[in-house]
Amino acid sequence: MKKGTALFELWKGIVVENPVLVLVLGMCPTLAVTTNAINGLAMGLAATGVLLGSNIVISLIRKLVPSQVRIPIFIVVIASFVTITQLIMNAYFLQLYQVLGLFIPLIVVNCIILGRAEAFASKHNVWLSMMDGLGMGIGFTLTLFVLGGIREILGNGTILGFNILGSAYQSNPMLIMILPPGGFLTLGLMIAATNYFMSKRKVGG
Repeated sequence: MKKGTALFELWKGIVVENPVLVLVLGMCPTLAVTTNAINGLAMGLAATGVLLGSNIVISLIRKLVPSQVRIPIFIVVIASFVTITQLIMNAYFLQLYQVLGLFIPLIVVNCIILGRAEAFASKHNVWLSMMDGLGMGIGFTLTLFVLGGIREILGNGTILGFNILGSAYQSNPMLIMILPPGGFLTLGLMIAATNYFMSKRKVGG
């Protein structure tokens, strides 16, 4: 897959430069909201929407923004999309909005989003910036969904609210998995597995 192409930028965010498992960014929402799969999915989709919108706008205005004030302008753009996302969730997904709470407005200072604006969207055209934002968003969403799913299965015996391990397991689950230590442990194992497979891939050529 050739570097600099739209397909590479999409693939890069999902696998090669996954924001959580490879770049280790956005740890606060990653660990805080992934007590179940649906919370992780909702947080990931909200961040993806902000990433996509802010990357497109910042790429469009990149030649008009003085370098001295680019960061404040980028933050205003990101904050605008966060506000739109917050209002939509509050109007149509109230229960999820109440669960995610403070972490929705905190997307404004999520280092993944500001980092992509500064490192990529401010230097590339709209199409590549859109694919970069989409790839990073998908990678972030998939990671949060898998992390939340593992914690929900082991901590509650359910996935997406459906009982899959039976009532016997639910009477004595691994409660540590839905507590902070379970989040750190699961994420650490996922990062270790990613590093292992990436190293094997490099060795294999």
